[in-house]
Amino acid sequence: MVSSSASTSLMISPRKLRSDLYSYSYQDDSETPLVVNVLASLIERNMARNQRIAKNCSSPWYMSKDMKKTRIFECHETPDLTIQSYLERIFRYTRAGPSVYVVAYVYIDRFCQNNPAFKINVTNVHRLLITTIMVASKYVEDMNYRNSYFARVGGLTTNELNNLELEFLFLMGFKLHVNVSVFESYCCHLEREVSIGGGYHIESTLRCAEEIKRRQNEERRYNQFAGVLL
Repeated sequence: MVSSSASTSLMISPRKLRSDLYSYSYQDDSETPLVVNVLASLIERNMARNQRIAKNCSSPWYMSKDMKKTRIFECHETPDLTIQSYLERIFRYTRAGPSVYVVAYVYIDRFCQNNPAFKINVTNVHRLLITTIMVASKYVEDMNYRNSYFARVGGLTTNELNNLELEFLFLMGFKLHVNVSVFESYCCHLEREVSIGGGYHIESTLRCAEEIKRRQNEERRYNQFAGVLL
């Protein structure tokens, strides 16, 4: 268990993450959900691990015949955005809630298990993220944007995203249902990732994000106070 003294501005505590997941306030000016930061870090670490494996592999994974099935996700002109920035962009324009990102994480995990030759890397990660988040949004949310809108947000054409969605559904075997226990287990996994007991401290990019948020809040309070004095 994380003590109150251990939870600082440099760490996203499991309690803070859980609170964000289950009691998120859906407002037009809502801040980016914490799960976006955690998911970005998880994806980046997975990509780094895949890169190390590829360097040490005598028979490159990308030469596998099974990769033909998932080649649609490969893109030679990748967006000039970090994973964190890309996810923040998706949230900013779609306002998809925290549960959508958890379900998208479930889908990514299932997709990789169903297609073991597929490895997340810089050429496929953006297409995988926008596809899984869009599908997850349709599963979770009562109201959704059209595919054409998600395509513009993700930097794709509508036809490209339509094809990605269709191929994704077939590669998933249309197994999109996420029951409460599965959802809870993935939430717990995300909590373990940010817990001291799990040995996962917030990375430098997340530290910067937390520091920026803190400074913005301080500046907002200062401006409000200054406005009263003036």
